Amino acid sequence: MFTKTLLRKPCPNLVNGITEAKLGTPDYHKALLQHNRYADTLRRLGLEVRILEADNRFPDSVFVEDVAVCTSKMAIITRPGAASRSGETAAIKNTLHSYFNQLESIAPGGTLDGGDVMMVGAHFYIGLSDRTNEEGANQFLNILRKYDMDGTKVTMNDMLHLKTGVSYLENNTLLVSGEFVGHPAFEPFDTITIPPEEAYAANALWINGTVLIAAGYPAAQEKIEAAGYNTIEVEMSEFQKLDGGLSCLSLRF
Repeated sequence: MFTKTLLRKPCPNLVNGITEAKLGTPDYHKALLQHNRYADTLRRLGLEVRILEADNRFPDSVFVEDVAVCTSKMAIITRPGAASRSGETAAIKNTLHSYFNQLESIAPGGTLDGGDVMMVGAHFYIGLSDRTNEEGANQFLNILRKYDMDGTKVTMNDMLHLKTGVSYLENNTLLVSGEFVGHPAFEPFDTITIPPEEAYAANALWINGTVLIAAGYPAAQEKIEAAGYNTIEVEMSEFQKLDGGLSCLSLRF
């Protein structure tokens, strides 16, 4: 169960964020509205929501998940793989000090984005991507082991982030799409396969028994509900234009 979440308000410079989506320039005011509704949805699900001020120095700073990983025992400040995001970690470190007694950090030489980390209880799956390198993943594993947790590295070829194509919905169930369908790392799980035409919906967010899903993906929603989950649709069009998904917009703990 989650009780708290951190978000960062979108900044006007959002329109200059990193993207390969080719879906057009995001509408800043529409992004603000969607972000507010996202926050309201988390409140409705019982979370204490803290929204950090926008930081116009960093266009992608709304995707706060990438700069830290929160666990039951401590938080890890990451080292984002995109150079333009390296300055985001200082502010989140100061904020997380008020929630966690123990903070760890990925050291130079390693890169790691939080979007490449999927928590399954005390075990973490770490995607090796263009943003997360082997050194970063190894550092992350060494930190976990200090706290009696562990993880598994997952080789990737196509996805931006691990959680672009796989989401844990608790109850030993994963949403999977693309290269993660039939992936050997996920053999122990029951899987819900998202069809290619709705691949964006594979980044969903389990919050205390309810699954948040991007609006506009009826086949994915039907499959998730058929597996016994309640769902809530959330409008994500402006963040999708920046390769961002539901999990990217918050840190949950």
